Amino acid sequence: MRSFFILRFQQRCTVTPFVSVPTKLYPFHLHTLSLLPPRNNKKHSNGTTNNWNTTHKFVLSNPTLSLLETKCKSMIHLKQIQSQMIISGLALDGLAYSRLIAFCALSTMGDLNYSKRLLFAMQNPNAFSWNIVIRAICEGQNPYEALLLYKQMLVFASVSGVSLRPDNYTFPLLLKTCAKLLLFRMGHEILGHVLKMNYDGDIFVHKALIHFLVSCGELEAAYKVFDESCVRDLVSWNSLINGYVRSGRGKEALRVYREMEMEKDVDPDEVTMIGVVMACTQLEDLKLGHEFHQYIRNQGLNMSIPLANALLDMYVKCGDLDEAKKLFEGMEEKTIVSWTTMVAGYAKFGRLDVARRLFSMMPEKDVVPWNAMISAYVQAQRGKEALSLFHEMQAMKVEPDEVTMVSCLSACAQLGALDVGIWIHRYIEKHKLSLKVVLGTALALQVFHEIPGRKALTYTAIIGGLALHGDAQDALSYFQEMIDAGLLPDEVTFLGILSACCHGGLVEEGRKIFSQMTSKFNISPKIKHYSCMVDLLGRAGLLKEAIELLESMPMEADAVIWGAMFFACRMHKNIELGERAAMKLLQLDPDDSGIYVLLANMYVEANMWHEAGEVRKMMRERGVDKNPGCSSIEVNGNLYEFIIRDKSHYQSNQIYECLMQLSKQMELEECVAGVSNLKDELLFCSAVGS
Repeated sequence: MRSFFILRFQQRCTVTPFVSVPTKLYPFHLHTLSLLPPRNNKKHSNGTTNNWNTTHKFVLSNPTLSLLETKCKSMIHLKQIQSQMIISGLALDGLAYSRLIAFCALSTMGDLNYSKRLLFAMQNPNAFSWNIVIRAICEGQNPYEALLLYKQMLVFASVSGVSLRPDNYTFPLLLKTCAKLLLFRMGHEILGHVLKMNYDGDIFVHKALIHFLVSCGELEAAYKVFDESCVRDLVSWNSLINGYVRSGRGKEALRVYREMEMEKDVDPDEVTMIGVVMACTQLEDLKLGHEFHQYIRNQGLNMSIPLANALLDMYVKCGDLDEAKKLFEGMEEKTIVSWTTMVAGYAKFGRLDVARRLFSMMPEKDVVPWNAMISAYVQAQRGKEALSLFHEMQAMKVEPDEVTMVSCLSACAQLGALDVGIWIHRYIEKHKLSLKVVLGTALALQVFHEIPGRKALTYTAIIGGLALHGDAQDALSYFQEMIDAGLLPDEVTFLGILSACCHGGLVEEGRKIFSQMTSKFNISPKIKHYSCMVDLLGRAGLLKEAIELLESMPMEADAVIWGAMFFACRMHKNIELGERAAMKLLQLDPDDSGIYVLLANMYVEANMWHEAGEVRKMMRERGVDKNPGCSSIEVNGNLYEFIIRDKSHYQSNQIYECLMQLSKQMELEECVAGVSNLKDELLFCSAVGS
């Protein structure tokens, strides 16, 4: 064990220790564990949560010290008692003097700075007194100062020549601080002191070291220390299990748990179960998650709020909303995390109405549930509702963050709401929201060039944006720039660049990129990639090649691919293939009125009036109604909906008159076929306000 400690220290810590450490032990051992103040939930003005009182018989039996423990209510009282202790000589007793320090360091009425003054004035210094102050600082608002005080302790002992040195209660405090602040280098310096003073075999130091290594991500080293330990208690097991979970290594966390099950004297508690349930969430193992939930019930373990929330999150992310709902409704106390998990779960699985209803019932909301709902509306292509919710969020005085801004910008992109998008960009600048990669990718080319250290995600977003706006050549240029920069494209990148080739009619480039997905980048095309290629080939009139690619796919073609095939056939007047594609579409969705209408229109364009009539007759027999078209437009920052034949807008007469003029002009210019039906098919505004 010690050899491993030394090896780790030599490998990782090559810096000079704080100072040389005294080697003599102080003979007056008062610093026993029973004297360390117990914890409670009282909060000190400096941020600590300790109780300073003790039940030590010597303290309670001494009249002066008894006053300190039971009657002292302020620093004025303490200084009066201190004066009495100096006059009576009681201040020379190490234990008695340490009670003064404990009051100042840990009492809610104390003064941490004064405790330091008492510490340095102590005539018979002992590690117990120093540990009290170090502990108070560790659990306060500036824990780094605990390390500075430790250094002062070593310097004080070295300069004054007193026999003062840290003990096995000092080092756990310091290692805990290094873990909290992720001071990896400093922690290894502390380890050097542990080795020098032969505390590497102490159980308290051992557990603290495991916690430190786990917190700093040194999981293999932590497991090595743990595995070679003579005492492996529940705290150490939990540190390892939850350490693996925090690092996203759920499989290893469960492996450690199975090892723990083999130990006879160790039983899991609620902290253990939080770790293993979170591991199931990471692995999306619903069956195992159910088993652990049943184990918790059978063993009668405390269903704390964090454990209940972990189970809730597991059920939601593994897709069992019914079990999640049952657990949620049975929770005696629901936190904002509980509510947000359920809202996000319903939203994720498309049950937006339930999610919104639950969202409205939340007793309190921070930015996270607002983001979950706004993002859900965006994912469902309901951008107008997303922006409406964003305005409601502002009215409730909830400060948006980067995630909110990304969702709102995506909603603007869906709606073509340029003015609102510009306003959001100005809002980002005004409130100095950090322009990180996630947010930067949602903005335009100008912002793209402002982002330092562009990553694959950034390039993917700009390629997708250029593809959306039909700028194929620029999309190809950025794709090549991305490859030249040594960044690896992923499935989304290829989807964007293939879409750009499709919009730009770049057949050869599309073929080459599609081929490189597997040959060069080892990425298997998904159904959306095939859809882009079928669309690209079809638009170019290469219908035979398109249908061959469609039929050679390793997966079943969906409505999107057959739809692309149908439009290509209609464009190039290939009635035979068009009928085949339309029949496939009707098999996939027999209630979609749009398919019938488009098929009938294809027959009309080919002067096949009888066949067109048969399609209309089929619609009537199957009870399929044509859904009214709907779109939207932005005018002066306001969004307006367009619905066919709607006269709800107060300016509808003027709008129809304008449409009639446009249709006549278009007839004269012979811009479109079938323009006589334009006035019935064009969509116009029905939104509130002008």
